[in-house]
Amino acid sequence: MELNTLRKKIDKIDGDILELLSDRMEIAVRTKKLKNEVSDEQREKDVMTKISSKSKGLISNAFSQKLFQEIMSESKRLQKENLKLIGFQGEHGAYSEMAVKTHDPNSVAIPCSDFTEVFQSVKNGQLDLGIVPIENSLAGQINDVNDLLIQYDLKIVGEVRVPVHHCLLAPPETDYREIKMVYSHPQALAQCRGFTERNKLEARPYYDTAGAAMMVAKDKPNGAAAIASKLCAELYDLEVLKENVEDHTSNTTRFVVLSKDYSKEVGNKCSIIFSTAHKPGALFEIIKLFYESKTNLTRIESRPVPNDPGKFVFLVDFQGSDKDKKIAELLERIKKESPTFKFLGCYKEAI
Repeated sequence: MELNTLRKKIDKIDGDILELLSDRMEIAVRTKKLKNEVSDEQREKDVMTKISSKSKGLISNAFSQKLFQEIMSESKRLQKENLKLIGFQGEHGAYSEMAVKTHDPNSVAIPCSDFTEVFQSVKNGQLDLGIVPIENSLAGQINDVNDLLIQYDLKIVGEVRVPVHHCLLAPPETDYREIKMVYSHPQALAQCRGFTERNKLEARPYYDTAGAAMMVAKDKPNGAAAIASKLCAELYDLEVLKENVEDHTSNTTRFVVLSKDYSKEVGNKCSIIFSTAHKPGALFEIIKLFYESKTNLTRIESRPVPNDPGKFVFLVDFQGSDKDKKIAELLERIKKESPTFKFLGCYKEAI
């Protein structure tokens, strides 16, 4: 092989090593939330024993021991900082990670494989907060998140609105005329349907926009590109073939911030979940309460009750503070009229 070819292979391996080290550090700071002490001598001995058994070929035992002592030392340093961990669904570069940084620039954004992992990790204390998309201005509601809000006993303590501008990304030196298919999250594909149809591109759903970009960068499937953020082009060494491929420039996603506890700040927006009696006019009677109290609804969605055909619960957002007497009385009246009722929280509305 030529020298430049070998060096390119080394550069790729170096990038993979750094990516894996970053993953390891993220898991390490998550484990701190589940234990009392940073140091665990027995665990460290076990790690070093395993490393010794895997030191083969050109990697000497002395080198691997020294390397992993440094890695564990850095892990413990990060654990001692008690960083605020906020989970999001997807890979680094996802729009959900942008929402995390918009909410708290000083936090650590922790990627999760799916929405359930975000909810579960906040519930069990691995994460301080979670941020999940709840609705998009073009594609509508994210039903998986609505269902998890119903299922889990978590609170909403904030919201974030993120402008979404998609890019068509491909590996460098790709001939755009050879692109026949695009990978992205189903929501992103829905937001770019006009672009894909005009260009006769086959839309292939993927679990995440950033995940699609990472896959295209690593696997380089023939005739394939990804639809993701411009940030993904930088993170995964992809070329931006076209910017702003979404169907409407006003494309915005609303995210909610999840916590085990209610917000301590006074909010101006509330979220609730309730059901109604199975009789004509039952939902109207609840909605009428909002009208009578002159309370502005900003969202109402229905979701079917699992294993109970024909029954629904309603997710409602409205403006107002639960500290306000009028809103407090409204909540009590809704609670009395509803077979099931859950107060998700009061928080500050995103501007």
